[in-house]
Amino acid sequence: MKTKPADPGRRAGLQAAAAALGLLAIAPAALHAQPKPFDLAALMALLAQRKGGEARFTEERTVSTLDNPLRASGRLSFQAPDRFARYTEEPTTESMEVQGNQVLLKRGSRTRQMALDAVPELAALADAMRGTLNGDAAALQRHFKAQVSGNAARWVLLLTPLDLRLARSVQQLEIAGLGPDVRSIDLRLVGGDRSLMLVEPLAAAAAPAAPAKK
Repeated sequence: MKTKPADPGRRAGLQAAAAALGLLAIAPAALHAQPKPFDLAALMALLAQRKGGEARFTEERTVSTLDNPLRASGRLSFQAPDRFARYTEEPTTESMEVQGNQVLLKRGSRTRQMALDAVPELAALADAMRGTLNGDAAALQRHFKAQVSGNAARWVLLLTPLDLRLARSVQQLEIAGLGPDVRSIDLRLVGGDRSLMLVEPLAAAAAPAAPAKK
């Protein structure tokens, strides 16, 4: 007895139905899947991609006892895991280099070296900068409550002091960036004083061209 060949139209219909059932089987999971939020962990992972770099900065400081803001400019340098330096070129030449627990301050012919933990407020701000640049959430959370907004392309990190002694002088520190680059640092002090630093990363030096083959 010969088997009647399946109707092509019916077979196509069965295949379509099976495919639809397959889609329905995975649809609930797909419907419940949510994009991963851009949180502190995601920001730290993004920033940790950079192991070092240099940038130009311009800073405007508003001081309540002065009629006009103070302006400065210069260069920033960072090398993972714990070296951060600021070299001010205008209006005066001075520098601050932080490495480990040591701070080296230079102004004109004067040089001063000190332990970072001798000034807890400075240590906290240094941890905020190095923690951000190094993608180290633990360093940030030692001294600050950290809140992240935005996305990987354009983000804002708001740091609010946890330590009561630090909170007496620092209201908040807002760091904003584009991708893995920090682009602004806004430090607001209790009493209304403020320092706003705009940062322009310097492009890495071009690799030397390979010698021409003979």
